[in-house]
Amino acid sequence: MLRSESLFGKRETTSTNSPFSSASSNGNTSTPTGGNVTSVNKPAQYPSSVSTPAPAQAAAEESGSKLTVGPNIKVKGEIEDCDTLVVEGKVQATINCRVVQIAERGAFKGSAEIDLAEIRGEFDGELTVRQKLVIYASGKVTGKIRYGKLVIEEGGQLAGDLQVGGGHEQKELLQKTA
Repeated sequence: MLRSESLFGKRETTSTNSPFSSASSNGNTSTPTGGNVTSVNKPAQYPSSVSTPAPAQAAAEESGSKLTVGPNIKVKGEIEDCDTLVVEGKVQATINCRVVQIAERGAFKGSAEIDLAEIRGEFDGELTVRQKLVIYASGKVTGKIRYGKLVIEEGGQLAGDLQVGGGHEQKELLQKTA
């Protein structure tokens, strides 16, 4: 049997038998049009070429709602009830979510209140990161930026109105003064 990786990392099982052999002998099911449907088996273990996910990716995979804006896709508006937003295209929006990941070719313009941000592409606007802002070497962040913790890889760019305190400290300060 030959195995090949499909789009989602699952292995497709195909047979070297003739396409005219019975479904019971090779695991394939014939369709009314004469084609074969190949069964998909979940691999017992990921191939060694797949790297382990970053902490934010691991947290994102465990969470419920995830929105991925793919390459060459443009989105405008307001994004709500999203645990994780992955930006590979262009987004112009207002968001409030847990995790934002901007890919190298991704761009976000607008307002965002989030717990964790990983920026490899561009962010322009008002950004409040309650916990940790990570800017990688290819990342560029401009605008009004508030953050709890900040990590900038060599080559990463950060410009604008910067302030430590991603939200928790500001909320506590407002409660004390009220």
